[in-house]
Amino acid sequence: MFDSGVGGLSVLRHIRAQLPQEDLIYFADSAYAPYGDKTEQQVIDRSLAITAFLLQQGAKALVVACNTATIAAIKALRARYPDLPIVGVEPGLKPAASISRNGKIAVLATERALRGDKLLALREQVSAATGATFILQPCIGLADRIEQCELGNDPLDATSAMLERYIAPMLEQGVDTLVLGCTHYPFVQDAIARTVRAHTQETITLVDTGDAVARQLARLLDAASLRRINNDAPQLQGYTTAKVESLAQAFAGLLDLHPPVEHLSV
Repeated sequence: MFDSGVGGLSVLRHIRAQLPQEDLIYFADSAYAPYGDKTEQQVIDRSLAITAFLLQQGAKALVVACNTATIAAIKALRARYPDLPIVGVEPGLKPAASISRNGKIAVLATERALRGDKLLALREQVSAATGATFILQPCIGLADRIEQCELGNDPLDATSAMLERYIAPMLEQGVDTLVLGCTHYPFVQDAIARTVRAHTQETITLVDTGDAVARQLARLLDAASLRRINNDAPQLQGYTTAKVESLAQAFAGLLDLHPPVEHLSV
C-alpha cells in the first residue's frame, strides 16, 4: 500500500485489524508530498513507479491509500495491471448520504482531490440519487500538519486554528455530516470533534472510509483465494522517499508500531 505520506497509516490500522495474518508493506512517498498540489500526470507517474516497486517486493494486492492518488491514478493502475487486486480510497459520499439526517454534507479533502472529475461525477451521481447537497471544502495545508504529527491536541495550536477556519463555515451552513476525504484526516478526529462541539450541540457525524477499504481488500483477496490464513509472525515493512526517522516517528506516534523502515529513491 502507498500514500503520499503518512495519512495512509489510518487505512493500515483498519487493514491490520481485519487481516491480521497478512504481511504488509507501507510506502510513504513523502519526498513528493503533498500530492494535492501536483498535476494529475505527476500523480499518475508516481503511482505507477511505486506500484512497480511494490510488485518487485512480492505484493499480491495493492491499496492506494490516498484519496488524491485514487482519483488521479487508479484508472491507469488498473489498465497497467489488470490482474492485480487494487483497492482505492474514495471519499465516503454514498455512506454520508445514507447517514445524514438533513442531506447537508461537507466534504473535507485536498484541493486536487476536490477538482478531480471522478469525485465531481460521484457527487452528481449521489446528489441525483439521494437529494443530498455536498459542500466541498479544500483543506489546504492540513495534510502537511498531520505529516509532522501536529494533530491539534492543543486547542491553541496551528492545526486547531486551521480546523476552525475550515470547519466553522461548514457548520454555519447547517451540515450534519463531515466526510473525511483524505486519509490523513482521521488522525485529527479528536480535534475535529472538539471544534464541532465549540460551535454546536447538534450531533455531527464524521465519515471515515478506512474500514470499508479494509473490507473490500478482504473480499478481493478471498475472491482470488489470496488471503493468508496461517501466519504466526506477520511482517510489516516501511519504505519512504524522505527521512527514515520521520516515517518511524509516524508509525510510533500515530499507531504505536515500530517496524523496520528503509529509505529509497523511486
